[in-house]
Amino acid sequence: MKLKLDFTPELVAAMAAEVKAGEKAVTAAMREAGTGLKTAWRGQITGAGLGRRLANSIRSQTYPKAGESLNAAALVWSKAPVIVGAHDTGPLIRSKDGFWLAIPTEAAGRGLRGAKLTPGEWERRRGLRLRFVYRRRGPSLLVADRARINNRGQAVASRSKTGRNQVTAPIFLLVPQVKLPKRLDLDRDAERAHDSVPGLIVANWVEGRI
Repeated sequence: MKLKLDFTPELVAAMAAEVKAGEKAVTAAMREAGTGLKTAWRGQITGAGLGRRLANSIRSQTYPKAGESLNAAALVWSKAPVIVGAHDTGPLIRSKDGFWLAIPTEAAGRGLRGAKLTPGEWERRRGLRLRFVYRRRGPSLLVADRARINNRGQAVASRSKTGRNQVTAPIFLLVPQVKLPKRLDLDRDAERAHDSVPGLIVANWVEGRI
C-alpha cells in the first residue's frame, strides 16, 4: 500500500494562517499575563502601605519587543529589587559590623529626597554631637543634648544662650537586629498569572478567528 500526501496551495495557506494566528494568540496572552501580574504586584505594594513610588518600580516587558512569536515571553521585575524582596521575604536584618542598627526617630528628620539619615550624616547636617545612652530594657539611644524641636518636629541646634527650650532629644534607637515583617506575597500572584496563560492563549486564538 502506498500513501501519497500532496500539499495544495490552499492547505499551505491554511497552515500558514494557523501559525500566524498562534503567534498572535501567544504574544497577546503573554502581554496580558505580564501586564496583569504587574498590576497585581503594584496593588499589593500600595495595599501594604509601601507607597506609590515603590509600586511604580514594578515594570513589565513582552518579548519579542516587536512582532509576534509562538515563543513569546513576559518579564515582570522591580527596579528596587532589594526593597521589594525584603518586604516579600521578611528577613532578619543585622548590623554589618555586628554592633547596632540605628533606627531614626521622627526627631531625626530626613536627608536628600526623603532618605533616612545615618548617625554620622545627622551630626554633619545638624552640627550636633550624638551621645550614647545605654538602657538595660528597651533599645539603647543616641541622643542630642542642647537641641530644640522645630515646627516640623525635628531636632536642630539651639542658639539659646540661656538654655530656654533646650531639650535632650532621642535621635536614633539602637537595636542589635530587626525582623522585617513579611508584607507581600509575590509568588501568589505570579502563580496565578502563570496558571492563566493557557486560557489566555485559547481565548485570544478563538477571538482571532471571529
